[in-house]
Amino acid sequence: MNDIDKKELADFLRRRRETLRPRDVGLVEGPRRRTQGLRREEVAALAGMSTDYYTRLEQQRGPQPSMQIATALARALRLTLDERDHLFGLIGHNAPARIHRLEHVSPTLMRVLDRLDDAPALVLSDMADTLAMNPLATALMGDQTRHTGLARSAYYRWFTDPAERLYYPEEVHPRHSRTQAARLRAALTTGSDTPRAARIVAELQERSPEFVRAWERQEVAQRYDESKTILHPELGRIDVDCQVLFTENRAQTLIVLTTRPGTESHSKLELLSVIGHQQLTP
Repeated sequence: MNDIDKKELADFLRRRRETLRPRDVGLVEGPRRRTQGLRREEVAALAGMSTDYYTRLEQQRGPQPSMQIATALARALRLTLDERDHLFGLIGHNAPARIHRLEHVSPTLMRVLDRLDDAPALVLSDMADTLAMNPLATALMGDQTRHTGLARSAYYRWFTDPAERLYYPEEVHPRHSRTQAARLRAALTTGSDTPRAARIVAELQERSPEFVRAWERQEVAQRYDESKTILHPELGRIDVDCQVLFTENRAQTLIVLTTRPGTESHSKLELLSVIGHQQLTP
């Protein structure tokens, strides 16, 4: 716990309060209202604290709030995650982890996915679970949403299911193994389901010597490749560029795969968009 910055905290609370209107927090705005933004007593009520306590914070006279109070203030003032983290810093606390477990696709990412019909796109969790795919992504890489148990995670499948590797050229397998281990290590400490990440690590340490070698490198990463080559069972190599869109808490990621116009890969992807799951050969 660090020291509280009372002046900056007071200014920040007041400014954030003044930017909110009653309708922003579900309150009725009366015709005789003169206050710019919310009143102090309204913020206090939304945060579940006394008006006197909140007023002392804005007047630089209050004690250091607890993490529970900081969380209540962030909720009452409708702070973004960046603003919430800033608030915790002013109060002298470490901000809570941004990631929390989400089983359902973010509505924002789902709206984007629904509008993508000319490029393969899929939504992954930070545990590498495929939560949703558009039809072209399924035609390109197979249905990755069908897996259950630990195998929902591509981290687990990469080291235990030989079929998972058929979609990538053999020459990139060693680098991909290191990347999967590095991203799993990040999920182990800052992911949305650290107990599950720990179970995957323990299982892979028992089942895969290759994973053990990659894990012992102590590499940590959350990045995605900017480009990759995917092996389609009938069309062969397709080189794609990867565009990535995260939810604000980074718990889910939308990955859009595109090809460069005029290339053989672009022609193959156009063909795949037409034939879908139909087989090209008898």
